Amino acid sequence: MDVSGLVWAVTLVALVAVLAVDLLIIGRRPHEPSVRESSLWVGFYVGLALLFGAGLWLFSGPSAAGQFYTGWLTEYSLSVDNLFVFVIIMARFGVPRQYQQKVLLVGIVLALIMRGGFIAAGAALISQFSWVFYIFGAFLIYTAINLARQGEPDEDEFSENVLIRWSRRALPISRTYDGARLVTHENGKRLFTPLLIVMIAIGTTDLIFALDSIPAIFGITQQAYLVFTANVFALMGLRQLYFLLGGLLDRLIYLSYGLAVVLGFIGVKLVLEALADNNLPFINGGEHVAWAPHIPIWLSLLVIIGTLLVATVASLAKSARDRRRALAEARS
Repeated sequence: MDVSGLVWAVTLVALVAVLAVDLLIIGRRPHEPSVRESSLWVGFYVGLALLFGAGLWLFSGPSAAGQFYTGWLTEYSLSVDNLFVFVIIMARFGVPRQYQQKVLLVGIVLALIMRGGFIAAGAALISQFSWVFYIFGAFLIYTAINLARQGEPDEDEFSENVLIRWSRRALPISRTYDGARLVTHENGKRLFTPLLIVMIAIGTTDLIFALDSIPAIFGITQQAYLVFTANVFALMGLRQLYFLLGGLLDRLIYLSYGLAVVLGFIGVKLVLEALADNNLPFINGGEHVAWAPHIPIWLSLLVIIGTLLVATVASLAKSARDRRRALAEARS
């Protein structure tokens, strides 16, 4: 897939314009969005992603579109997992609900900028050293095992990273919020509000999650353009998804296991890709035969969709049974 500089430029301008409009709407009227508003925005961003994939199909063929859709779905599902931590951060810092939209959007923009650097570095490494796939694959398998063991994080497990702790010490921070402002004045002094620390926490936490998601999508496609756009479309609707899901997050008790399966599958796929690229053989009757199979993109897409669907349905069914059991016990 050959992407010209003009296509890159048009794509970046269009995405920045969408984010700017989103930020302008929030800046003019900070509020907690309703379920209807959140649903419309999530539908809008999902529709944009589907239209973008259709455009890729039209101009670059079904292979590029399939890689984008698979990568976008993978990044979107991993982003849902991020929401558990976002809920914890918002609760830990006591952010008023009407200001959480601004925090999320600015944090997501910061994450997009930092992820762009990750993607450029990953693409450069892969183009020069195919053995990087071994490292990415092993890391994803390791992450999948840890995720399956630990499950979703809770508030007691959340710890502030180095940048957050440094910001607390180095920056003049007020004790209270001042609306949605990042800067306030107390006793004639200009201070940052805690909202800045929360934005740093959201942005850096999402960057930490990128350590999983960037290698995962490179296991699906090595096209930097597709990797970048899949990440952007997955993150752009994350703010509205945060409010849309709300209490539903607590019901997705098996999501971590589903994501562990997805990461493990992509990790194995990466290792197989590395074996194929390096032409490592095995001996069969005295002859060296290249053996590493290629996992087609349609199979990857089916595995990811099927795993996430099973995890979601099983989670909701288990939560419904638990609620009925609790209600029956309360009545008895």
